[in-house]
Amino acid sequence: MDFKGFDRSGRPEAGDTRSVKVMIAGGFGTGKTTMVRSVSDIKPLTTEETLTQASADVDHLIGVADKTQTTVSLDFGKISLNDTLMLYLFGTPGQERFWFLWNGLFKGALGAIVLVDTRRLASSFRAIEEMERQNVPFVIALNVFPDSEEYPVDEIRDALDIPPHTPVVAFDARDRAASRDVLVTLIRHLKDRSAAALEPR
Repeated sequence: MDFKGFDRSGRPEAGDTRSVKVMIAGGFGTGKTTMVRSVSDIKPLTTEETLTQASADVDHLIGVADKTQTTVSLDFGKISLNDTLMLYLFGTPGQERFWFLWNGLFKGALGAIVLVDTRRLASSFRAIEEMERQNVPFVIALNVFPDSEEYPVDEIRDALDIPPHTPVVAFDARDRAASRDVLVTLIRHLKDRSAAALEPR
C-alpha cells in the first residue's frame, strides 16, 4: 500500500522512527476495544470490567443489550505502518461517567478515529464534539455490525454534521486489514492537513 510520502527505502537510522499518538474514540459499544485488539501488533492493554446490575441505571444499553464488558480507563496498543512510522493507539472509555478521563488521554494526540455505529449515531456525538473542541484532526469510521443498514456517506456526513474535508469510511472493527486501512486514512488526512505534523521532533 502506498503511503504517499511516508514510506522510506532501507532501514531507519537510529532515532529516525516517527511515533504518533492516535486516539480511538466513540460512543459506548461502538467497537473501540475490538479495533485496538484486532489491529495491534502487540497484545493490547485493556481495562475492561464486567457490566453488573448496579450500573443498569447509569450505562445506557439501548442497542447494545448483549454487551457484557466495558472499558473503564483505556485500551492501549501499537502498530508499525512501515519501517519508520509507529502508531500508539489509545482507546477511550465510552460511558459518560468516564468522560473525565478524556482530557488526559488526548494530550499529545496528533489525530483520532471516531467510531460510529449507524444504528445509534447519537452515541458518538460527544466524541465528535470533543475532537472539535480540542482541535484534534479525525476521521469517521462507520463500524459495520451484522444488522447495520447501509446509508449513503453523504447522509451520514449530514446527520453527524461533518465537514466535507473529514474522511468518512466504513469498515469492520474485527478485521485487522480493514482497521489498518482506517489508520492509513487518518495518516493521509494528517498529511493533507499538515506535512510538518509528522516530522521527527
